[in-house]
Amino acid sequence: MPEAPLSGWRLADSLDGPASAPVSPWRVPLLLLGAVALLALLGPLIAPQDPLWQDLAARNVSPRPGAWLGTDNLGRDVLSRLLAGARITVLVASGATALALAVGAALGLTALAAGALPASLVFGVIDLIRALPSVLLGLALMVALGTGVGPVTIAIGLSFAPTFAVVARQAWLRERAAAYVEAAVASGTHPAVILRRHIAPNVAGALITQAAIILPRAVTTESVLSFLGLGVSPETPTWGRMIAAGLPFVERAPHAVLAPVIALSVLTLLLALAGDRIRAAADPLRMGTR
Repeated sequence: MPEAPLSGWRLADSLDGPASAPVSPWRVPLLLLGAVALLALLGPLIAPQDPLWQDLAARNVSPRPGAWLGTDNLGRDVLSRLLAGARITVLVASGATALALAVGAALGLTALAAGALPASLVFGVIDLIRALPSVLLGLALMVALGTGVGPVTIAIGLSFAPTFAVVARQAWLRERAAAYVEAAVASGTHPAVILRRHIAPNVAGALITQAAIILPRAVTTESVLSFLGLGVSPETPTWGRMIAAGLPFVERAPHAVLAPVIALSVLTLLLALAGDRIRAAADPLRMGTR
């Protein structure tokens, strides 16, 4: 029996291959986020000038060739400081999110595995801490820890750790009711073994999803702390410190404020879009919306 000829669209698909597939609407934000991460990594290497160099004869200069984003009130190149600040912002936010995930998940799961009384005590304290705004908690920790990249990373990470502990508790309760966990409990398996073998691998997805939500908030918190002068050391360029330094001269040099504000807004938006993509991929109920 002769084979039926290929239809037009099948022939085109066989010739074009993957090129004929529709472009994912998420590809552009993810590519832009990758570009931002690359700029943050290579920022000091590709910056046109030293971000700390001051030219008092060229203060508050508008954007022009050679100073593509202009200069600030001390004659420092805004583009160079923007690239240097991107590395600090990405480094602090990523480190703080990783620290919050590790501390919060470990504390929450360990307390739950220890029994009802330890879990009640630990989560009672966590609920009290969560009643405070993360920025206010970060301010209190910065006063105790001091300034610098390490202290601000620790302060932001600890301020968001209770959120991961609560997510771990919710995932624990969901997995604890599963049949395979109940079978392990009935067989007399030690709670620590149940936690390591059965529960921890299955709560990882929820924790990663929460990390995608916390990361843009960590970026904003770092910028707020820097804006208030409680972030990294004063000589280190950050976006929040650039905004604070440019506000008194905003009428004469609006570009010095607009550049970090736009950069911060774009990065936060891209991280939020990427987080939504991760949530859509991790949630089976939303797979049809990807």
